[in-house]
Formats: sequence, C-alpha cells, structure tokens
Amino acid sequence: MADVIVIGGGPAGLTTSLFAAKNGLSTTVFDTDKTWMHKAHLFNYPGIGSIDGSDYMETLRTQVDHFDAERHQGEEVTDVSESDDGFVVTTDDGEYEADYVVLATGANRDLAESLGCAFDDDLVDVGVTMETSVEDAYATGAMVRAEEWQAVISAGDGAAAALNILSKEKGEHYHDFDVPADAESVYGSLIDDV
Repeated sequence: MADVIVIGGGPAGLTTSLFAAKNGLSTTVFDTDKTWMHKAHLFNYPGIGSIDGSDYMETLRTQVDHFDAERHQGEEVTDVSESDDGFVVTTDDGEYEADYVVLATGANRDLAESLGCAFDDDLVDVGVTMETSVEDAYATGAMVRAEEWQAVISAGDGAAAALNILSKEKGEHYHDFDVPADAESVYGSLIDDV
C-alpha cells in the first residue's frame, strides 16, 4: 500500500510525485504519457530559457525516478474508489491501494466524477490545497481550471497537493525548501544532470 497514488504523468502529476517521494512518502504514479506537453515548447517556464516539452517531461520523470517513486508507465487507471483504509485504484493489471489519491488527468474528469467529487459546472471543485470534496482526494491542473492550461500552473497545483498531504502526514505545516548545503545529499548525482 502506497502513501500516495498519483494518476497522471503531466507537469501536475509528476510534480506531485516528485514532492511526495522526495519527502519520504511512498509514491506510485500512473503515467500514460498522453500529456499535452508533447505539443509544447517551453519559453515561459521559470528557470528554463527554452526546452522542448517532451525533453522537459523526460527530465521530470528522471527526477521522480531518482526519488524512487514507483512509476507505472503506460498503465491506464480505469477506476478509483474509496476503501476503509483510503483508496483503491484499478487498472487492467490489478488493484493498488493508497492513503491519498491525486487526480492529474488533464481535462479528463471521469475518475473525479466516479469517485464522487463535487463539481462547479464542468470543473472539479477544490480549495487552495487542491483537496476535493472527498477527503484525502486531490485534483490538479486542467481538471480544476477552465481553459487555464499551462505547465507552470499545473506544476504549482501539483506542489500544493503534495505539500498539503505532507502537512497532514507530519501534523504541522510542511515546507519543501532546500538549501545549497543540502543539495548533494538530497539530489546526489542529479545535480549535474539537471
């Protein structure tokens, strides 16, 4: 059983996975690689002068893998339901359980609807922490924003979801803030690769 299951491998889902795994939560992410980022070229992403969207996604996947998130590449989630202990995520390959679930499926809101999340018109209704009306279920990115589909916004939504989960788990407000002195112990060989 994972602490967190993230459904979606775009900027929101992989950012959630990165923050959760980096900070010690066992994290499973399902990535069908259907992100719109493959049609993008980033000129507007803070800290990046220019990068192809597919190259950016590979960099983000490398970061997620570095922190030992269990990434199910190409495995599509068909259902999400609540259980006594959290959530059950179903794929054609089996069932997976977690305490928290993060929906990062772009504009596809089917899983949020089947889970019973509240909607505001066509959008999944969330607060600033990205938590839905279903306790411990989060929704991020394009599924919560009308036509505001942008990589920085999606990554920020994913970070907000992960930080809220970390705050709940640690029992206090949690801050993911690295300092240069900690860089090598946290990122190791990844420092030179990114």
